[in-house]
Amino acid sequence: MQLAADYRPEFESLRDLLLEIAPERSVERLLRKVVQQLAERPHAVQAWVWLIDPGDLCASCPMRPRCADQTRCLHLIANAESSVGPGGDGPGGMERMLGRVPLGAGTIGRIAATGQPVISNDPPADLRELGGRDWAQAVQGFDGQPIKFQNQVLGVLAQFNRIPTPEQTPAWLRIFADHIGAAVANARAFEEIEKLKAQLELENTFLQEEVLEAKAFGDMIGQGPSVKQLQRQIEMVAPTDATVLILGESGTGKELVAHEIHKRSRRSGRPLIRVNCASIPRELYESEFFGHIKGAFTGAVKDRAGRFEAAQGGTLFLDEVGEIPLELQSKFLRVLQEGQYERVGEERTRTVDVRIIAATNRDLPKEVESGRFRQDLFYRLDVVPIEVAPLRERKEDIPLLAAHFLERAASKLHLPPARLTQAHIVQFQAYDWPGNIRELQNRIERALILSQGGMLWFDFPTGAGEGPAAEPPASVSLPGTEAAVLTDLQMRQRERDNILAALNQTGWKIHGPGGTAEMLGIKPTTLISRVKRLGLKRPG
Repeated sequence: MQLAADYRPEFESLRDLLLEIAPERSVERLLRKVVQQLAERPHAVQAWVWLIDPGDLCASCPMRPRCADQTRCLHLIANAESSVGPGGDGPGGMERMLGRVPLGAGTIGRIAATGQPVISNDPPADLRELGGRDWAQAVQGFDGQPIKFQNQVLGVLAQFNRIPTPEQTPAWLRIFADHIGAAVANARAFEEIEKLKAQLELENTFLQEEVLEAKAFGDMIGQGPSVKQLQRQIEMVAPTDATVLILGESGTGKELVAHEIHKRSRRSGRPLIRVNCASIPRELYESEFFGHIKGAFTGAVKDRAGRFEAAQGGTLFLDEVGEIPLELQSKFLRVLQEGQYERVGEERTRTVDVRIIAATNRDLPKEVESGRFRQDLFYRLDVVPIEVAPLRERKEDIPLLAAHFLERAASKLHLPPARLTQAHIVQFQAYDWPGNIRELQNRIERALILSQGGMLWFDFPTGAGEGPAAEPPASVSLPGTEAAVLTDLQMRQRERDNILAALNQTGWKIHGPGGTAEMLGIKPTTLISRVKRLGLKRPG
């Protein structure tokens, strides 16, 4: 059927608009174009678009008394006024009142709830009251259409005209609304893809920062009672979503415990994001954890997601949680209790689903008593406390740990493999390891580098870990008994006999693996000096 000449410009403008929005991949930009173009069409006064989204501003929404279901409502996404509009301050009031519209409430809400259009040659009473007298007199036509895709209502498109609604306009606007529905679904799909892509990039960025540290201690190694107890606790708490507080000295492997809990949880397929609370500048705390929007502060050149958002669906590991500034602890308490937060500079409330694992080497109850840590936050974190024993309390595990670190260090540093002697193990077990497992790992790596393929030599502080000299005697005198006392001559003779026996066992081999120096746990140069001092000579 040939279009009447009066309606051809209107049809052509809609056709051109459809062609313009078809490739748009942003829902917000798409709908902004729609309302701007519709508002400038002949006889138009205003154009509005709402989409159905989850409820978010319920506490401050003026329509809340009329909202039966606060899980979702119509969100005003875009609106535009004709450059030759009616004037007055009515539309501003409408925008404030109609920013969120409950489904089924008023004209706009009924269109969304029923999926049926509303066409009128007089503004509906509820909208006329919001717009004001001057605005209502200027508007003589209203056309409200549901935006649908695959028989599902996505939102509402409304147009106000300064003339009664032309006969064919509703049919064209209905077709146009259906095209908008497809375009919105298409744009949302692209946005979801981009969101998932950004999420993966964000997770990858944070995970790359932690991957080396996450593997620093390898698997959980040890056969002592403290390790077995720790493994039992992990097995019990991991399948739950309970918040865990890991306690222990620095270097004991608290992060490894967090990784083991995450690996055995139902969230293992989602990211484990770790953040060291002690390493973040105070002024960047909110941005680091909750993210920010572009322009929120100097240097915020683009939107940025925070660590909570990066850990969505997974686990957030708050290392050194006792370092969180007191004035910011209330924000952490809110997101831990309610799962809600806002990015810096943004009013939109976001919801997050993460499991919290925290760790600290501080005595948090004492911190609470001194007023440096919130009591309510401590109780929220201290749901399941797990304490990691220091290395000095699990010395039975030192041989396994040392062998593991030595093998890893040789592979990582591309150095020839080396081996530990019994003298080394005695030396290790005589030392208290204030730096715990981390210190053990570092000392082994340093010794391997300095050995240059020869015998390993460990340099401990004076009076600690001095090898065979630190080894306890075979028999220990008990209180009330007397130990045999050797003269200086007897001591020198015993030293001579011991060195000579070792030399004979090794065939007088001084250096290298299986040599006398390695057997005695001393440097080759020290052994050579003692051999000369004692006047020992190789037979033949």
